[in-house]
Amino acid sequence: MGGRFRSTVGNIVFNSEGFTRGSVEWREKMGKRISIYPEKCTGCRLCELGCSFKKTGIFNPIYSRVRVSAFGAEAFYMPVVCSQCNDAWCLRVCPSGAIFRDPRDKVIRIDTERCVGCRMCMMACPFGTVTYYPPQGKAIKCDECDGHPQCVLLCSTGALAYEEESAVPQGKRMKTARKLLSAAKDMES
Repeated sequence: MGGRFRSTVGNIVFNSEGFTRGSVEWREKMGKRISIYPEKCTGCRLCELGCSFKKTGIFNPIYSRVRVSAFGAEAFYMPVVCSQCNDAWCLRVCPSGAIFRDPRDKVIRIDTERCVGCRMCMMACPFGTVTYYPPQGKAIKCDECDGHPQCVLLCSTGALAYEEESAVPQGKRMKTARKLLSAAKDMES
């Protein structure tokens, strides 16, 4: 990724390490998760661009760990990011043991040194949040940027939030997930 640089737009500082918001102090990660509020999403996709840049140094949504699903006829946008499932199917099916739950923050991570690129995790994830990164031939997924999620920082509408897990509307998230799963099953038949 070339040399170091820094630029500011409003109170968002854009630099070679990613993005920071001048007035925001990130608290230590302790039971925090990325929450999704789809009714607030405008489909701007800045979350995808910020994520891809933070992780690869390239502005390309295909390399993002967060994806915005667009439902054009309904003018509805749904950001989708790994929910760090308690019973993570991706972790269970990984034949090389590359996927693990980090004991420090309970985030599910992929050890790229151990990943063999078989894509079993992609098939197992019911939400489609594990994807494939062709330049490395490895699986990728959200790791919440080690407690500083760039997608949340760049989301000006509040569709993405980084909140204490107890504050996350768990029931709402599960209800939405069930609807998405049901819709996916309907599309298959």
